[in-house]
Amino acid sequence: MRSRLLGIKSAVPPFVIAQADAAQYARQLFAEVRDISRLITVFQNTGIERRYSCVPIDWYLGDHGWMDRTELYVSSAVDLLENVTRKLLAETGLNKDEIDAVVLVSTTGVATPSLDALLIERMNLRRDVQRLPIFGLGCAGGVIGLSRAAQIARAEPGSKVLFLAVELCALTFRKNDISKSNVVATALFGDGAAGAILSTEGEGPQVGAAGEYTWPNSLDVMGWEMAEDGLKARFAQSIPTLVATDFRRLLDGFLDRHDIALSDIGGFACHPGGAKVLDALEDSMDMQRGDLKESRGVLKDFGNMSAVTALFVAERMKLMGQQTLLTALGPGFTATFLMLDGR
Repeated sequence: MRSRLLGIKSAVPPFVIAQADAAQYARQLFAEVRDISRLITVFQNTGIERRYSCVPIDWYLGDHGWMDRTELYVSSAVDLLENVTRKLLAETGLNKDEIDAVVLVSTTGVATPSLDALLIERMNLRRDVQRLPIFGLGCAGGVIGLSRAAQIARAEPGSKVLFLAVELCALTFRKNDISKSNVVATALFGDGAAGAILSTEGEGPQVGAAGEYTWPNSLDVMGWEMAEDGLKARFAQSIPTLVATDFRRLLDGFLDRHDIALSDIGGFACHPGGAKVLDALEDSMDMQRGDLKESRGVLKDFGNMSAVTALFVAERMKLMGQQTLLTALGPGFTATFLMLDGR
């Protein structure tokens, strides 16, 4: 008995940041950076036109510590999660008392009680709802979290599992950090939330095979460092190279283990970590440049929203009538795969 994806929805916060405006602000803030004129070209090379933020762009000009970042993270995240949940209930025709479990992924802030408990209180969900908050998966969290939610739904046939992901990546911006990683993060990251409802009962694509691979000696490839004033982005320049050299081998191994042919996959919902990563993914799967059009479209319209982004891509795609592969890369360094079967 397989879990089914009964609905998938997304939401963004209210403030739109045009990439051209972000580049102009970054040039002013990072004026001390050596070769800033060369580095600032990353804003034009990302393939991003706009991103969304839970605060207006002027907020980033000030000094912010853990306290005000965390207050904004908690309040904005719960607002977005409620928005997504209400959209999902409307789409599936369920009421909130039919939700049996909540699986929630987020890595861009810390909350205890965790965000799922805050959402349960905000929306007055059932008091016996099962809770599973997941932290630390980064960009891979949307795919891995969806897989874990499907496992819970499958373990308790007929139950309705609410899966949610929210990332407020832009809140991690640190104006006094003139490292190259921070400049690149400033050009890439946006805020958003997405979610799904899963059950063994109802209509929707079946959640099929899932798999993960964590590279050895790769803990420094991607992640956060804890700084005095907040989370500091860390990612290596080697990520596109790792994708180009290893991704196809890992994908082929996953498909072989589950007796799936690459040619049988009709859609690819790949997390768009950046333009170079998408180039490497297309090359590794023998695609033409631009074939991952939904991934590139989400990157253009929303930027990199970490765990949330792959779900935005899936929401744009035709999931019924074909097999769809969801994939993402995250801290560990880990590649993750998940099949949706809408045939």
